Amino acid sequence: MKSQTKRVVRMAVMITLVTTVAACGLPRSGPTKREIYAGSVSRGGDAFIFDVTPQVNRVISSPDNLGFSSSFANAGVVGADTISAGDTLTLTVYENVRDDPLLGNGGQRVSSLNEMQVDGDGFIFVPYAGRIRAAGQTPESLRQLVTNALQNQTPDPQVLVQRVAGDGATVSVTGTAGAAGIYPLAQPSRTLLRVLSAAGGVASEPTATIVRVTRGGRTEAVRLQDLYDNPALDIALRNGDRITVERDRRQFTALGATGQQVVPFERANLSALEAIAQVGGLQTNLADPKGVFVFRNETARTVQALTGRPDLVGMQRVAYVLNLTEPSGMFEARDFQVQDGDTIYVTEAPFAQWTKTVQAILGTSNAVTSVSNVGQ
Repeated sequence: MKSQTKRVVRMAVMITLVTTVAACGLPRSGPTKREIYAGSVSRGGDAFIFDVTPQVNRVISSPDNLGFSSSFANAGVVGADTISAGDTLTLTVYENVRDDPLLGNGGQRVSSLNEMQVDGDGFIFVPYAGRIRAAGQTPESLRQLVTNALQNQTPDPQVLVQRVAGDGATVSVTGTAGAAGIYPLAQPSRTLLRVLSAAGGVASEPTATIVRVTRGGRTEAVRLQDLYDNPALDIALRNGDRITVERDRRQFTALGATGQQVVPFERANLSALEAIAQVGGLQTNLADPKGVFVFRNETARTVQALTGRPDLVGMQRVAYVLNLTEPSGMFEARDFQVQDGDTIYVTEAPFAQWTKTVQAILGTSNAVTSVSNVGQ
């Protein structure tokens, strides 16, 4: 009778625990492959699901290439001696008269006009010559203008113009450059790379660093590595340009049976294979290599090209599926370009779920044994 009671208690506990496990569900890292497919548009869901093929890669491929437009790239280098608003000038006038010179005091034939600042409109004022436009002139061309303006006032004036280089023409450098600040556009620093060098260079990885140039109301950008590799991108700067050095802000999220983290981009173009490797690869005892998904919000135009549906409007939810068990799948993963904001999710293998089930049952059996032993 006692043995029969023991078996009844064990059976009751077993049923209770199994029911509890079934109700609660087994622990897992996210949805199964079957559950993701169940949410596809073809099954009444709101997400388009595409197996990645060469055709799909051709449609969605959009390398993230930065560079300067022709208006930035074709701007000529500002002359080392070009005068700008804000520059400080010194004018020296030699008059060819013995008595009563026009500018000299006490009969002095040499007159110096020191620290003449070019005003915001680009002009200077020279006595007896009036307001003369200096901005955009070289010291030589300004000398000729002043000479022409004075020669009707005093015979054969000789004029010397000296400029303090760069006091007016400057650019600003901010961000992660070695030494942020204001830098003059002088002889050693009239192009982008020269100014960055003057600012102490950049310590961050060139492939993950972006340099932005703002001129007027327009901002354009280039990757630091491309700037190093391509001399044509070393553009000439202009007075007032703002240079911002920053780390690439793009990132993707890795979830599921792989590393669980938000990952910054380390290069301009990142493939799915590189992204998976960057987070440590697939967990061999857990991941399903047939169920690697990339979730993304795509434009209606892209999805129309993939589906042929003309009725789509606005951003569309899309899941791309990579099968890494096939040789072609590995190539497609290598060619698939990850984009900013993508979520890479690796599903668990069916074997992993089966293993969890077995472990749960064994755990339940041990618990039943313990309970039945208590009842002895």
